[in-house]
Amino acid sequence: MKLTETVWGSKVIVKNLSTMNDLVKRRLSDLGIVEGTIVSLRNALPFGGPCTIETKGQWIAIRRKEAQCIQVEAV
Repeated sequence: MKLTETVWGSKVIVKNLSTMNDLVKRRLSDLGIVEGTIVSLRNALPFGGPCTIETKGQWIAIRRKEAQCIQVEAV
């Protein structure tokens, strides 16, 4: 399932980032979001706005288009 399809606040494991742009994938990797990382969707602004995700105590805002490319699995 996609990260944007998860319930807000539920913890999920990142399974696949292969469909993302390489630059975005590198930036997320620098922030600690790689395959196998536990994340949770914290907020999503309306009208296609950015999503906020939490991992390892830090909150990160990413575009909704990029959040839809993150494949996750429930913990």
